[in-house]
Amino acid sequence: MAYTELNAKLCAFLDKTPNSFFAVNNIKEELAAQGFTELQENSRWQLQEGGKYYVSRNGSALLAFVIPKKAYLGFQVYACHCDSPAFKLKNNAEIVVDKKYVKLNVEKYGGMLLNTWLDRPLSVAGRVLCNVDGRLEARLVNVEQDLMMIPNLAIHMNREANEGVKLNAQTDMLPLIGSAATKDGLQKLLAEACGVTSEQIVDTELFLYNRMPATTVGLKQEYVAGGRLDDLQCVFAGLQGFLAAEAGESVPVFCMLDNEEVGSGTKQGAGSTFLYDVLRRINFSMGRSEEEYWTAVAASFMISGDNGHAVHPNYADKTDPTSRPYLNGGIVIKHSANQKYTT
Repeated sequence: MAYTELNAKLCAFLDKTPNSFFAVNNIKEELAAQGFTELQENSRWQLQEGGKYYVSRNGSALLAFVIPKKAYLGFQVYACHCDSPAFKLKNNAEIVVDKKYVKLNVEKYGGMLLNTWLDRPLSVAGRVLCNVDGRLEARLVNVEQDLMMIPNLAIHMNREANEGVKLNAQTDMLPLIGSAATKDGLQKLLAEACGVTSEQIVDTELFLYNRMPATTVGLKQEYVAGGRLDDLQCVFAGLQGFLAAEAGESVPVFCMLDNEEVGSGTKQGAGSTFLYDVLRRINFSMGRSEEEYWTAVAASFMISGDNGHAVHPNYADKTDPTSRPYLNGGIVIKHSANQKYTT
């Protein structure tokens, strides 16, 4: 596949994946189209040789695998994360300013570069918890319109703007969503998208996202520019490799986890039992013993996929003097003497 075609597919994936919930949903659809069967963690698994399966946790992490044969050698795991830094919408988010404007109360998720969020068309996506006939239902919502913006302060009101501005997420980064006449409009918009009334919405887990489409730039269109490249690029690449893999002696595993941007310590993060639980269940569902599980683990291999920093054309001195990766230079292998990375 030519790199231009591959980049077009990557950009399309970025555009339809505003956050982890949609990463899982979109990949579920692709796996189902490829003949994979969905498993549930709270149900008994009955796996078969040659079977293709996937399972999700929290709606924001997903593992997929293929069973080559009962007497498999080990596991070949590709692990990545699907979350990116973003603003999360707080509950009761609407704030009226001078009886004229409505802005939204948000908080930071992950290590963000705040100024890149200014003066861009934004919207919200995530999941909404609804009360439907006395039962709680989680529904995915993506408001696909240019809904809000975090306005910068004009240079006329801050003459030192080009000397460096310290942005406060609690005061400077609240998006403007409309005039005072539109108060409670977001709640109504979400309810309409969910097919319920505003009163049926119990809670939300919504994140802002940049509406500008991903694209390619450069004289030969050799660079990809888009939001959420870290780490949806590794999600996309890993999934392509997983789906193209030929059957071998080991179980191929595509492992996409959540919450890397905030430490991976959740039940759906890399520090959770999700991967461990799934590998053990594969072993026992195939009628293998505890001893066979540990020998399979010892014969396994895992790649931890994530984005790395290339030499910046305007800040070349920020990169290590001898280890200098460049854009489009190929795969980067990370090492850390302090063992902070999975090398």
